Amino acid sequence: MDRLILLRHGKAEPDSETGDDFDRRLAAHGAVESAAMGLRLADLGFRPDLAMVSTAARARGTWEAAAPAFPEAQVRYEDELYHADMQTIRHVAQRAAAEADTVMIVGHNPGLQELTIAMLLEGRAPAGLITKVQRNYPTAAASVFLIDGAGRPHYDGLFFPER
Repeated sequence: MDRLILLRHGKAEPDSETGDDFDRRLAAHGAVESAAMGLRLADLGFRPDLAMVSTAARARGTWEAAAPAFPEAQVRYEDELYHADMQTIRHVAQRAAAEADTVMIVGHNPGLQELTIAMLLEGRAPAGLITKVQRNYPTAAASVFLIDGAGRPHYDGLFFPER
């Protein structure tokens, strides 16, 4: 894996028909912001070879909205990404590293935000950038890291949805 893209799911409905958090779907605005983030990333040349997506309805919906921007990407749905902590997310990405040059993880907070902060710290990103992510990592936010030969992350982009 040369590049890792972390994408938080889009804005979700407050409740699901079943009452289960897992079943909460994207709100209409969430689908729009997810599609826009997909296009933005693709326009900047950030295109995943493999997307690893949480099986929760809102994460699947995020991928479905963003996927047209990435027609070459393979997708794999991963149960363990549902509300995963940062170590689990990193482990899923590392497992995929042998299969793809660019891996995208579509998942949830707080794990994605915490992993973004940890990778920014590891890569010695500017303090102001780290503070920005500590304060806010909104729905449909994306962080992008280059991964060097030793597996170290280097900041390559932070993108918040336009609201």
